[in-house]
Amino acid sequence: MSASTPTDTLADRISRPFTRFFEIEVASASMLFAMTVLALIWANSPWAHSYEELWHHFELGLSAGHWHFEMSLGHFVNDALMAIFFFVVGMEIKRELVMGELSSRRKAMLPVAGALGGMIVPAAIYASFHWGGPAIRGWGVPMATDIAFAVAAMSLLGKRVPPGLKIFLLALAIADDLGAIAVIAVFYTEELSLANLAAAALVLTAVYGMNRAGVRAFTAYWVVGGVAWYFTVQSGVHATIAGVALGLLTPTHPRDSRDASLLERGGTWFRKLVDGVRGGDAHGASRHRAARELQRMSLDALSPLDYLVNELDRWVAFLIMPIFALANAGVHLDASTFGNPATQKVGVAVALGLLLGKPIGITLFSWLAVRSGLASLPSGVGWGALAATGMLAAIGFTVALFITSLAFVDPTHTAGSKIGILSGSLLATVLGVTALHRSLAPAPAEVDPAMSGQEVD
Repeated sequence: MSASTPTDTLADRISRPFTRFFEIEVASASMLFAMTVLALIWANSPWAHSYEELWHHFELGLSAGHWHFEMSLGHFVNDALMAIFFFVVGMEIKRELVMGELSSRRKAMLPVAGALGGMIVPAAIYASFHWGGPAIRGWGVPMATDIAFAVAAMSLLGKRVPPGLKIFLLALAIADDLGAIAVIAVFYTEELSLANLAAAALVLTAVYGMNRAGVRAFTAYWVVGGVAWYFTVQSGVHATIAGVALGLLTPTHPRDSRDASLLERGGTWFRKLVDGVRGGDAHGASRHRAARELQRMSLDALSPLDYLVNELDRWVAFLIMPIFALANAGVHLDASTFGNPATQKVGVAVALGLLLGKPIGITLFSWLAVRSGLASLPSGVGWGALAATGMLAAIGFTVALFITSLAFVDPTHTAGSKIGILSGSLLATVLGVTALHRSLAPAPAEVDPAMSGQEVD
């Protein structure tokens, strides 16, 4: 008698996209780490001047008649490539708000409360070091969680990690991203050009109108989205906000949600494709049309959001984020850097904001949410494991470095912030994995069916 195949449970269907997302992020973290090491080696090598020249003095530009637009390669990475990163983040946030862990008050309260505490307490710790001084602008740096590194660190414990804890970390990081986006938009915006801001808003309104009209040509959206990005750059609002706005405008429902209609049309065109393959279509015209119709119908069955996330997530994970790390993680490490009091003070404030502020804020605000009855702990998760997850959330890298580039002009402050991010994140990884290892139950032993007396095929 053969063992029955387990049915696909609701928990399986919910956790499967999270599992896939975790696998991508783990691989991405390896590339991020490699590019970080390369940036540090390059910035401290005999060729360090080339690092500075490439990212800060090499100019890219476009011209058309009297119109001219240019920016350094480093600004292109931070303003253009990171706009695509935040476009994907915006779509992930919308998916969670519409149909995921943030779609209902009860499900959202725990990760949202944790994310809120994980932003307020680190910012307060940093501000206590620099209140009234020029470096106070860096208060947003220790608020950010790097989802790729945090997920990779958690994955080291394998099946011992309860699914509910993984989902909590992912939802927490998404809520954290939403908070970071709000902070960037409100507090790290330079002088506003209302005319350009109005133009950007008008273009985004046009995108919404295109969605409502049923336009599904992605090329058109890339062109219009590029125009929205340009006006956002010119407005003084950081360009990545255009990416977030476009992500939030992306439809979450397929063009044709009628299963019966899709199946009927799909079956018709598939039979025509089979007939063409079997003969009678010497020039391939009918096969070509059938294949194109099937391809178009497959896109109709996906929402634009699902299609774009699945198309772009690997480009973001394996190209955009590693390039960003290479362009931003390089900091010159020598006695003068470490010996500068301003550098030291910023570095300590950032590191302590991450190492103390994140776990304390996440755990305290989560406890308050549970204690007040607004939320409950995930199944199989205790407070020790949640606090350890709060320490893993202290791994701040991509968005923390990004906010560093917005917050500081003084190179000594920038260097201190980068040192604080790198050292704090490294310690958070070691402490978080160790604490989580001690707080989780041992993994269940694998049982060999042949030794358990069960019949096998």
